[in-house]
Amino acid sequence: MGRAAAAGRGAGGARRWLPWLGLCFWAAGAAAARGTDNGEVLPDSIPSAPGTLPHFIEEPDDAYIIKSNPIALRCKARPAMQIFFKCNGEWVHQNEHVSEESLDESSGLKVREVFINVSRQQVEDFHGPEDYWCQCVAWSHLGTSKSRKASVRIAYLRKNFEQDPQGREVPIEGMIVLHCRPPEGVPAAEVEWLKNEEPIDSEQDEHIDTRADHNLIIRQARLSDSGNYTCMAANIVAKRRSLSATVVVYVNGGWSSWTEWSACNVPCGRGWQKRSRTCTNPAPLNGGAFCEGMSVQKITCTALCPVDGSWEVWSEWSVCSPECEHLRIRECTAPAPRNGGKFCEGLSQESENCTDGLCILDKKPLHEIKPQSIENASDIALYSGLGAAVVAVAVLVIGITLYRRSQSDYGVDVIDSSALTGGFQTFNFKTVRQGNSLLLNPSMQPDLTVSRTYSGPICLQDPLDKELMTESSLFNPLSDIKVKVQSSFMVSLGVSERAEYHGKNHSGTFPHGNNRSFTTVHPRSKTPYIQNLSSLPTRTELRTTGVFGHLGGRLVMPNTGVSLLIPHGAIPEENSWEIYMSINQGEPSLQSDGSEVLLSPEVTCGPPDMIVTTPFALTIPHCADVSSEHWNIHLKKRTQQGNWEEVMSVEDESTSCYCLLDPFACHVLLDSFGTYALTGEPITDCAVKQLKVAVFGCMSCNSLDYNLRVYCVDNTPWAFQEVVSDERHQGGQLLEEPKLLHFKGNTFSLQISVLDIPPFLWRIKPFTACQEVPFSRVWCSNRQPLHCAFSLERYTPTTTQLSCKICIRQLKGHEQILQVQTSILEEFVLFCYTK
Repeated sequence: MGRAAAAGRGAGGARRWLPWLGLCFWAAGAAAARGTDNGEVLPDSIPSAPGTLPHFIEEPDDAYIIKSNPIALRCKARPAMQIFFKCNGEWVHQNEHVSEESLDESSGLKVREVFINVSRQQVEDFHGPEDYWCQCVAWSHLGTSKSRKASVRIAYLRKNFEQDPQGREVPIEGMIVLHCRPPEGVPAAEVEWLKNEEPIDSEQDEHIDTRADHNLIIRQARLSDSGNYTCMAANIVAKRRSLSATVVVYVNGGWSSWTEWSACNVPCGRGWQKRSRTCTNPAPLNGGAFCEGMSVQKITCTALCPVDGSWEVWSEWSVCSPECEHLRIRECTAPAPRNGGKFCEGLSQESENCTDGLCILDKKPLHEIKPQSIENASDIALYSGLGAAVVAVAVLVIGITLYRRSQSDYGVDVIDSSALTGGFQTFNFKTVRQGNSLLLNPSMQPDLTVSRTYSGPICLQDPLDKELMTESSLFNPLSDIKVKVQSSFMVSLGVSERAEYHGKNHSGTFPHGNNRSFTTVHPRSKTPYIQNLSSLPTRTELRTTGVFGHLGGRLVMPNTGVSLLIPHGAIPEENSWEIYMSINQGEPSLQSDGSEVLLSPEVTCGPPDMIVTTPFALTIPHCADVSSEHWNIHLKKRTQQGNWEEVMSVEDESTSCYCLLDPFACHVLLDSFGTYALTGEPITDCAVKQLKVAVFGCMSCNSLDYNLRVYCVDNTPWAFQEVVSDERHQGGQLLEEPKLLHFKGNTFSLQISVLDIPPFLWRIKPFTACQEVPFSRVWCSNRQPLHCAFSLERYTPTTTQLSCKICIRQLKGHEQILQVQTSILEEFVLFCYTK
């Protein structure tokens, strides 16, 4: 400024000040111009060339004020005598400028640079139709130049997104569009997408596009695209994160090809064939729908029965030959063997002498060459006599045996194997003789001349408590009678004087082996010599034991429906065994394959090395709605290697065991101990599992909440007792009598909802009053108890009564309603007391 004034005085000019600008103008500018016109040269201190206006080397840029920090605006021009800022049409005071002056070495022109600071307060105090702006004005000898307008704005970024991305469930190869509208901000926020907290680079993945208005677009969804997606917005002020959106790419199940038709299940006559397919093409993933339709198809088939051959009648004797013999023949054509039938037994031709010994052989009479034949005839007579003697002795032994049996203590003999296969045959029972110690009431005098006829399967009755072995109506009581059954197994089931155990554990240590003889005693009165198995099951199980001898007995596991009947005589007279029975309470070891489901608990009885002389009866409960048209039910046994093998199909007859299936349990006659279970394979959509549904309730001492837990378990006593035990530990109360639900194998899911909640007294969270359970989760519910929880809240503590309905229904299936009516006050006091 001083140098400019000195230059002005050197030129002889005068200056004048504009106080509101704080700068001086050269009053002698016109004279300088005239001196130039007269050919005078400008002094060295003012090297500006005639006619040159200021040129801006650097103009002020748009700027943003972050928080309370001021920003600096600057500009640079040449040639320039002075530069001042003008903001919003008004000059900025000279004191607010910071000026620097230099000389451009290449052109020799004067360069001037000016800075000013703009504060947040200045911008906030400005109220105009446009943003706060500033502009540079530069002076030279010839005139002025103006820079561009630079706007100054306060930077910010709001917290909340205008639109958060929403979760999606899409099928594989479907399109995914996630919308994101970032928060309002200055400058505008830039958007970046994160997947599982990792940045997404759309340039490296051609399936993903993030350029369309901040949205994320996946054109063809892949399984790897499942995850949590987050929209990230950022500018110079801050960064903001949206709510995470969960994307699930699911795969609907698809059927594989049908297998070949199996062979006909019967060797002869009318049977059935089946073929199967699996839901593995592809298998459902991430909640995808299970395949619709049945996995097994059955058709009827007819197998040609083998026909054994039979001989035709003998032909006429042929003409006598020179050898003094004639022949006759027969053919195996009445009928001929067909379809693998047996060929006729015996010779197809025979010959004999045709001259009664008068034929001459080798020129000798026949009676002269017969000594050898005479000897042969005498041998035949000897052997015939010995054979007749053996037969006579055998007949005598059999007669004596039958007589001794008729004099035994058994009052009835049943010789019919159908009694053990579940058939309903008519048996004739003779009245027990007077004085029989096996009678429940020896004082009764039976009529020895009257016989009784009993139609039905064998009754296995306990004389001590007059209770049936099972709940089945097929096992009707048959008092004071011992039943003896002879079939492919010789089963002798005694009724009286038998030991019975109801879940009592036998204490003591029992030695192995049996090296000495002893007299069998009743296990309730004396301690017998026991043969026991050293290795017992180690898995989590419910277990009971009992000691049995020659008289047999019955072992019952209370509240489970499982029992074991050892018949009279199954254990040798001088032996006693500790027999145990257990139920697997852990994860089932029988893994279902295909559409096969577990219908019963896994029951173990042992010791496995024990040998019985007659089969024993094992009762296992099941949850199937028995129908041969809809179910194919199998009995399976676990091998020593831990695998499961099929023992028999309930529909088919087996030579190794007999099975009687009633609506709630299966009664099996077995000849070996081990681990057994029932499995079922649905044949049609109408196959039904029986489920027991129940509702329990409990509340917290320090809360207004009341919890309802709805269970759906297999309709077996053991499964429900497990639920009751768990609820007892949680303080739950049974609110309604359990009911039976018929769940069909039609692949439709189960819905559980809470209805008729009293308004203004109770409330439930929105969208939680109804829960849906997938079909596969219910169909295989024996893996673990299925339950749904609902949380209700009282408006005030004065509400002491709760009444509502629980609806359990299968889509396109059966429905049950549980009516809840309970006093919260009573349960509250009981709950707090137990705590």
